[in-house]
Amino acid sequence: MHGMVVLTLTAAVPQLRPPVAEQSGQPLGPSGAHLAILFLSLGLLVLGAGGVRPCSLPFGVDQFDRSTEQGRRGLNSFFNWYYSISTAATVVAMTAVVYIQDSVSWPLGFGIPTALMLLAIILFFAGIRLYVFVPPDGSVFSGVLQALVAAFRKRKLRLPAPNDAVEQETLLYSNHARKSTVVTKLPLTLQFRFLNKAAIVCEGDMKEDGRSADPWKLCSVQQIEEVKCLMRIAPIWASGIICFVALTQQWTLAALQSMKMDRHLGPSFQIPPGSLGTICLMAIVLFIPLYDQILVPMATSITGVEGGITLLQRQGAGMAIAIMSMVVAGLVEKKRRDSALAHGGADGTSPLSAMWLAPQLCLMGVAEAFNAVGQVEFYNRQFPEHMQTLAGSLFHCSLAGASYLSSFLIAFVRKSTGGPGGASWLDDDINVGRVDYYYYLIAALGVGNLLYFMVCAHLYRYKGTPELEDVCKDIKAVF
Repeated sequence: MHGMVVLTLTAAVPQLRPPVAEQSGQPLGPSGAHLAILFLSLGLLVLGAGGVRPCSLPFGVDQFDRSTEQGRRGLNSFFNWYYSISTAATVVAMTAVVYIQDSVSWPLGFGIPTALMLLAIILFFAGIRLYVFVPPDGSVFSGVLQALVAAFRKRKLRLPAPNDAVEQETLLYSNHARKSTVVTKLPLTLQFRFLNKAAIVCEGDMKEDGRSADPWKLCSVQQIEEVKCLMRIAPIWASGIICFVALTQQWTLAALQSMKMDRHLGPSFQIPPGSLGTICLMAIVLFIPLYDQILVPMATSITGVEGGITLLQRQGAGMAIAIMSMVVAGLVEKKRRDSALAHGGADGTSPLSAMWLAPQLCLMGVAEAFNAVGQVEFYNRQFPEHMQTLAGSLFHCSLAGASYLSSFLIAFVRKSTGGPGGASWLDDDINVGRVDYYYYLIAALGVGNLLYFMVCAHLYRYKGTPELEDVCKDIKAVF
């Protein structure tokens, strides 16, 4: 809120804007004070987003009673509607708000989001007595380090036999000491079995009241299994980064393609190149309610799985559709390039309508609806309950990782395909380059990533699953 107020003031107060030359009417360069205030507003916005984005989703999850059928059904829909509504807000921000800023008034364009933020704060505090508050339960990272250190210190000890329940009960520390009532009690598993040594009780490890005397030497089975949850999630998280690379490239390259196409809708209106990406967002906004209200009940009646398909199947389906989107993008780009070279004017513009880009953008929106929402729900359900704010952050780390990987991939392709005297696939002149080849390259990376994901999904064990249950057999049915 403070960041938006300061940003609005920089647009509304003349003294906070760079001065304008009297004779030419051109703005002069900003002073150090002007830049300082602008950076202050942006810094406050970053701090606010860092606090709200990772916490809003797990806070919403806490409002559902997962011990009841109604609560579980509501939670299944919550993730879909959360992503759909937040995407709809992005569409409004990129269209209506941007139009007001460009065509009406910058102070008004910044003032409207500021007023909406104030309204959101008022509504939040108005319902504060109705919310369910789950108290914090210790440090997020200290328990992870304690389990790793304790397992290393006891690495030479012998573990109980896997099939000897009596020996496991006698030798392993199984105290479930979490304060929160919503924490799932996790059974002991054999995956990453070396960590189980952290729960072996030695002489002097326990106090008289049954608690651990030193958490850096003795950890509970619950604490160890929570660390295993994080270790199982890490490979799945890595696969999501490459999936988002396709989404990142679509936004950038589709805008460049549209600049060399006919962007007219009707005789006078031209679609701004930067607004073409809203087709992808609109596909998300329209598809998620359809998926939640129609496709999920249909799938549930067939599979018997709560939510229609499993969380890993949903992510895998998104990856497969993203590959399809890149293939379609490559085919459309070849058609656009051939048309531009054959019929283009002096600026190399193709007579093809920019709406030829809509199918690939719609496919990418559907892919994001599957994979992104699947990732969000997967992290929030599979992370230990007291680490759900970290789960929310992990999704945004996937987006950031995809952006960095995209930048590296662009630099690599430009350097490796632009030989002496030749044009690279990503030449500054899009008609000279071969963007279609670049799309096919991303599709090939997506295929490799999908195969990697299938292996990870096959080996993944859902949180709280008994040791002998084959929890990954359903992932094979998707592919």
